[in-house]
Amino acid sequence: MKKLYIKTYGCQMNEYDSDKMADILRACDGMAQTDTPDDADVILLNTCSIREKAEGKVFSDLGRVRAIKQAHPHVLIGVGGCVGSQEGEAILKRAPYVDVVFGPQTLHRLPEMLQARRDTGRAQVDISFPEIEKFDRLALGGQPKVGVSAGSAFLSIMEGCSKYCTFCVVPYTRGEELSRPFEDVLRDVHTLMAQGVREITLLGQNVNAYMGATEDGDTVDFAFLLQAIAALDGIERLRYTTSHPKEMTQRLIDVYATTPKLVSHLHLPVQSGSDRVLAAMKRGYTVLEYKSIIRRLRVVRPDISVTSDFIVGFPGETEQDFEATMRLIDEVGFDACFSYLFSPRPGTPAAELRDDTTEEVKAARLDRLKVRVDELERTANDAMLGTVQRVQVEGLSKKDANELAGRTDNNRVVNFAGSPGMIGRFVDVKITQVVRHTLRGEAVLRT
Repeated sequence: MKKLYIKTYGCQMNEYDSDKMADILRACDGMAQTDTPDDADVILLNTCSIREKAEGKVFSDLGRVRAIKQAHPHVLIGVGGCVGSQEGEAILKRAPYVDVVFGPQTLHRLPEMLQARRDTGRAQVDISFPEIEKFDRLALGGQPKVGVSAGSAFLSIMEGCSKYCTFCVVPYTRGEELSRPFEDVLRDVHTLMAQGVREITLLGQNVNAYMGATEDGDTVDFAFLLQAIAALDGIERLRYTTSHPKEMTQRLIDVYATTPKLVSHLHLPVQSGSDRVLAAMKRGYTVLEYKSIIRRLRVVRPDISVTSDFIVGFPGETEQDFEATMRLIDEVGFDACFSYLFSPRPGTPAAELRDDTTEEVKAARLDRLKVRVDELERTANDAMLGTVQRVQVEGLSKKDANELAGRTDNNRVVNFAGSPGMIGRFVDVKITQVVRHTLRGEAVLRT
C-alpha cells in the first residue's frame, strides 16, 4: 500500500483541504497516511502565503524533503495551497525536484496530476480556478469520514474572497467569493450527522458572505443557512470562521437571539483601531461601525466571547494610530486575539506603500499589544472559575494522556479527568483552575 504524508501550514481552511487531499487519494489510489515523510511515496506540502515567514518555511521544508527524493527517486513531491497558487511554475525553477504544483481550487485533480507525472515524466502545474468543480468532486456523500474528529467536523461552504484588502493575497491565490449551493451544504450536513457528528464548524475565507443558490432558483444568505442547520435535531452546536465585519448584517446578529445552538463566540478580525489605517487597508468599515456590531451582538447575546486579529506596523502606522488600536482593545474587551507584524506580500498594493517606521518600534508595539490582550484573556478565563460549562470532548489531553480535552461554547480548551467513553460527547464540566491559555475542570454528572 502506498503511503501519503501531508504537511499543513496556516488556517483551518488549509486543514480542511488537507483532509480532502487524503480522502481523495485514499479513495482513488488506495493511499494510507503516514506521520513521517521518510515512509511516504507521496509528500504534499499544503501551504500558506499570508505571511512571508510561512512562505519561507515552505521552501526550507522543500530543501529537507529533497534528500528523501534523492534517496528514493520514486517519491513524488507536491506543493499545494496558496504558495502553489501564487508561485506556480516559479516553484519548479527554484525547486526543480518538485513533481506537482496545484492551488486550493485544483486539489481534487491530484490523482490525475500524480498519474500524469508518472506517465510522462514531466512536472504538472495546475493553479486554475474551476469554480464549483472542486466541491462537486469532493462532496461527502458515500465517502469515508471527512474532516471528522470525535463528534465534530469542519465543513467548507464557500471559497475565495472578493474584499481585496490591500495587504492580503487570498483573492489572488484562492479566487473571488464562490458559495456552494444551499442543498449541497445540507446534504453534507446530513452525511456528517450519519457519521456521528454533533458539532459543525462552517468554513470560508469570509464565511458570513455566503450566498447560496437553491434548487428552485432562489438565493439564501448566511443567516438562513445557520437557521436551517440549527433546525436539524442531530446538530447540537454550530460554529463558523472566519467572518468579515462588512458581512455582519442585522439578520445575522438576530440569529444569535433566536438560535441557542449557535455558540457564544465570534472571531471577527478588525486589524486596526485607526480609521486612517483601516482605510489604507481597504477594510470597508470604520472603528465606530465595528463597535456598533459588537454592541448590537451583546444586546442579544450578553455573554458572547469576541476574539479578533490585529496587524501591527502597517505601512504609515503612527504612534497615534497604534494608540487608537490599544483604545479599541480596551473598549471592546476582546477575550483573545491573534496579532502579527505587517508582512508585505508580493503583488499586493500594501507592498508598494512607503514605510518609515523602524522594525524595533513595530516589535515594541506588538509586544505591548500582546501583553494587554493576555491580561484581558486572563480576566475572561478567571470569570469562568466555578461555572459549569457544556464541553464537547475532542480527545485525550495534549498535556496529560490520562486526561481528556474538550472545548467550551465560548471556544476555551478545558482539560479534565474522565473516561475515554466521553470522547465525542458533550459533558458538563465545572471550571476549577486557569492555566495560562487553557482551563482545568471536573466532570459533573447530571441527575
